Amino acid sequence: MEEDQELERKIHGLKTSMAEGERKTALEMVQAAGTDRHCVTFVLHEEDHTLGNSLRYMIMKNPEVEFCGYTTTHPSESKINLRIQTRGGLPAIEPFQRGLNELMTVCQHVLNKFEASVKDYKDQKASRNEPTF
Repeated sequence: MEEDQELERKIHGLKTSMAEGERKTALEMVQAAGTDRHCVTFVLHEEDHTLGNSLRYMIMKNPEVEFCGYTTTHPSESKINLRIQTRGGLPAIEPFQRGLNELMTVCQHVLNKFEASVKDYKDQKASRNEPTF
């Protein structure tokens, strides 16, 4: 019971609020009746293949993850179902959170490299007195 409350607290921390004061859930956790916390489906609202495939890749790098896959519910709906099944005693929420954190780290690294390259380009143009974009 206490573990379920801890899991709910972690999921609640991942929810976001939408504009105009309306509170919408960006993330839901779905479990089939009779299953444990090692096999969970996460429903991510307002997301598509961009996040689904990259997050699936990051989660599958974890050796404790037995299965991770995602589906889009329908082309006209912008939500994905991400299913995670783990080995041993690891709850599915752990590789989910780790995958999100690792993906954010990778994206930040790419952004930093991009911004540094743009700055270098502008500096080179400025040193030659050429107009920049």
